[in-house]
Amino acid sequence: MRKQFIALLALAAVAGVAACSGGAAGTSAEDLKGQTVEIVGPWTGDEQKNFEKVLAAFTSKTGAEVKYTPAGDELPTVLQTRISGGTPPNVALIAQPGLVAQFARAGALKPVNADVEKAVTEHNAAVWKQLGSVDGKLYGFTFKTANKSAFWYSEKAFKQVGATPPATWDDLIKTSKAIAETGLAAVSVGGADGWTLTDWFENVYLRTAGPENYDKLAKHEIPWTDPTVRKALEELAKLWGDPTLIGGGALQTEFPKSVINVFGEPASAAMVFEADFVASVITTNTKAKVGQDAKFFPFPSVAGSKDAVVAGGDMAVQFKDDKATTELMKFLASPESGEIWAGLGGFLSPNKDIKSSAYPDDVTQDLAKRIVDAGDNVRFDMSDLAPAAFGGTKGAGEWKDLQDFLADPKNVDGIMQRLEANAAKAYVK
Repeated sequence: MRKQFIALLALAAVAGVAACSGGAAGTSAEDLKGQTVEIVGPWTGDEQKNFEKVLAAFTSKTGAEVKYTPAGDELPTVLQTRISGGTPPNVALIAQPGLVAQFARAGALKPVNADVEKAVTEHNAAVWKQLGSVDGKLYGFTFKTANKSAFWYSEKAFKQVGATPPATWDDLIKTSKAIAETGLAAVSVGGADGWTLTDWFENVYLRTAGPENYDKLAKHEIPWTDPTVRKALEELAKLWGDPTLIGGGALQTEFPKSVINVFGEPASAAMVFEADFVASVITTNTKAKVGQDAKFFPFPSVAGSKDAVVAGGDMAVQFKDDKATTELMKFLASPESGEIWAGLGGFLSPNKDIKSSAYPDDVTQDLAKRIVDAGDNVRFDMSDLAPAAFGGTKGAGEWKDLQDFLADPKNVDGIMQRLEANAAKAYVK
């Protein structure tokens, strides 16, 4: 499930649009003149404006007009209604790979053509192509992604204790204890929003259990009572179970407030974990400067794990296979289209051929580079891969179970049993 507020967030600072040259392969500006393509996406506000600049570049290159329809968090419902009514858009941007698979198996989607598949293969790590494939056919590609493996910290708080960004989980615990001794909470947790807790678990699980077990748990091929789940929960409990390290009222703290707790005045914590869109909350709601007062470090290694990234993202898929639709998909799969939005800020891509200089600042460049450098060790947000009843429902399933674990981190056995019982119900075929 796409996180409810992400569509409302975008970096406030806007840089110039990267220059675009050349047309979509084999297409002149006159080829598609007079044709109109509709694309449905989740973005509103500043994100919509930025995406429309990407689409305007496509129009200037091909002559085709593009109508963008913003659907926000209702995008799955909007698409299902339109498909049922026989009026699907040409293209949609979908955040849930499970929904893409559902539409593909129902015959609603068209596989991408050979040129689009070639572009996806050339510009992305293999794991991204696998993510867009259903039953051996490629139906889409991730156009916009989120790096969900970042800890954001107050430079002032770290300087006070002489701390440097911790590289390991054990170092994170040590740094947290040093900060707590100053009277400041080490970590602010937005536990009122259960989805933040799934991101915590996924990052620890990917690092302790490895990518293969991550894939198995995401498909419920191993149970939530598996020893690998126990290991991840026990590691989380080292931090969540120490009340001196976690800011008070975590279960009543919503995500934006968890960020403000660190970078607002007066601050009540030194660190907050979440994705690259934390930068937007900082810029919009505090006086802190990203890259100066507010910095980030990658999610620490746990038990000697290799670099890995948990990512979310929006996948471009097509419901029609006319020439204009295919050309739009080719354009969105190109580095050129991504560089336009990258220059505007608030955008990351798994496309490894987008120039680093296209991103507007050092922080964004670093976040994007870590997604690319992780290669096939990137894994998509597990809760977005799960049935919504388990991984994407407020007050139920994994969200509620992990909230209960945050409230009582000693109850590892009980939480494992509840997670498995809820997963078993949701994954029934």
